Amino acid sequence: MISYGKQLIDADDINAVVEVLKSDWLTQGPNVAKFENSVKSYVGVDYAIAVNSATSALHIAYLALGLGKGDIVWTVPNTFVATSNAALYCGADVDFIDIDLATFNICPIKLKDKLEQAKKNNCLPKIVTPVHFAGLSCDMEAISKLAEEYGFTIVEDASHAIGGKYKDTYVGSCKYSKITIFSFHPVKIITTAEGGMLTTNDAILANKILQLRSHGITRNIDEFEFPADGRWMYQQIDLGYNYRMPDINAILGYSQMQKLANFIERRNVIAKTYFDNFSELPLGLQDCSSDILNAHHLYVILCENQEQRKELDSYLLANGISCNVHYYPVYLQPFYRKLGFKSGYCPIAEDYYSRCLSIPMYAGLSDDEVRHISDLIISFYKK
Repeated sequence: MISYGKQLIDADDINAVVEVLKSDWLTQGPNVAKFENSVKSYVGVDYAIAVNSATSALHIAYLALGLGKGDIVWTVPNTFVATSNAALYCGADVDFIDIDLATFNICPIKLKDKLEQAKKNNCLPKIVTPVHFAGLSCDMEAISKLAEEYGFTIVEDASHAIGGKYKDTYVGSCKYSKITIFSFHPVKIITTAEGGMLTTNDAILANKILQLRSHGITRNIDEFEFPADGRWMYQQIDLGYNYRMPDINAILGYSQMQKLANFIERRNVIAKTYFDNFSELPLGLQDCSSDILNAHHLYVILCENQEQRKELDSYLLANGISCNVHYYPVYLQPFYRKLGFKSGYCPIAEDYYSRCLSIPMYAGLSDDEVRHISDLIISFYKK
């Protein structure tokens, strides 16, 4: 069975983890900083902070920005529930912006329209979280201009997009945002088994995130609120969490970072092959402008309708190809319906969901497997 996504672990990764298992450090040790520095250097940002999941990263990103009761976070419905759930953890409210059917990303026009209405109603968002869906960066320049005009802060959910670029900068450089978060779940572009990371160019935010990552504790005597009893002293100055990344996970991430450029190159080769093979088929494909490097965490095709999607999925599964769907609109989940959201709220995202299918995309796919998958999809449409 060929899965829609899969990690690529080699002997270097395994040996790196084994070496840590033999060392004195298993939890948070020197390899966490090593991994953080590798990401910081790659994307071109001042601070990178590793955590135990991208959900944790979102949570403390929102907290570090002062999100709380009475505040609002806007994001897209075409994302994993964690993007909005993390705002609810902070006591804030959430709302959703519809997507652009060409890019599958947040639509800047719809965002501007909603901002204009929200300004009239005195309910502007504190934070807007664009999601770089499937590895394609959102139009960050347009969103950044809206942030300046309407006074919101941008947190980039780049769970899908490490290694991707927007214009002249890597995703994660925070050129257009305060904080970017990455995910290192096994089906993502690189993996730490479970893990996430925050990047920022703001020293104050970085320090706040470091404290929140580890119980709200500081060991910096300049931040102590009363004198230290000795060199062992630490003080809890905020209510934080145990969101730390263990050294075992960090060294796996560091090893994977050495191959990131190759992973992105391979994913783009696969994507181009799919694009060329499907160019004559009645399928919708994600549009990527020439000034964006798509990281291609996913490769999504849009069928003509829901029934055709179901038939294609069944046909591929019967032939050993396991696909997936990304995503059921967040606000249609039972929990969010209880908050008052209803069908029809973001009609483009709902139309997208009814027709989308994520076909296999990962760096370990062979040319023969890509050809086999393409041939099956072509044969389905010929029938």
